[in-house]
Amino acid sequence: MSRVKLIDPQDAIGESKPLLDDITATFGSTPAMFKTVANSPAALKMMWTGFGALGGGRLGAQLGEQIAVLVADRNACEYCLAAHTALGRKAGVSAADMSQAQAGHSHDPRVAAALGFAAKLVDARAQVTDADVEALRTAGFDDGEIVELVAHVALNLFTNYVNVALSVPVDFPKVALHKAG
Repeated sequence: MSRVKLIDPQDAIGESKPLLDDITATFGSTPAMFKTVANSPAALKMMWTGFGALGGGRLGAQLGEQIAVLVADRNACEYCLAAHTALGRKAGVSAADMSQAQAGHSHDPRVAAALGFAAKLVDARAQVTDADVEALRTAGFDDGEIVELVAHVALNLFTNYVNVALSVPVDFPKVALHKAG
């Protein structure tokens, strides 16, 4: 049971109303996480805008979803793990590759480098080294993509914290945590 009220899109007022209408149109329904965050129009706007901006970024939806499941597993966020596994599959990532990403692994060296860096960002609370950043460059990431990767991790940390701290009910098909790291 959620620790805060879930805002029904039909009952939403103010700035949350048009955002929830857009979210509902995008998903075909309103996921519980958005109903939770709608308690703060500013937080909802920040999150929805962030998803939109990064969704149109250079890393692409597939890598973004693989990063999301890794971060979710590291934070034991069952909600984000379920949601991003479903979104990753919709983006064209195989079930096996999503499971591997959740554990921080990939057969693709570029994806593996991104996941390794994302894992270190989470585990070391952003205390990465010059060598960590250089490993991304060696894997073919430029400075813009490196910054975007950090942004993906940061946005996913926010959503993980919302879902775990506020006990948001999972309304996507459940996925078992690996509890990596």
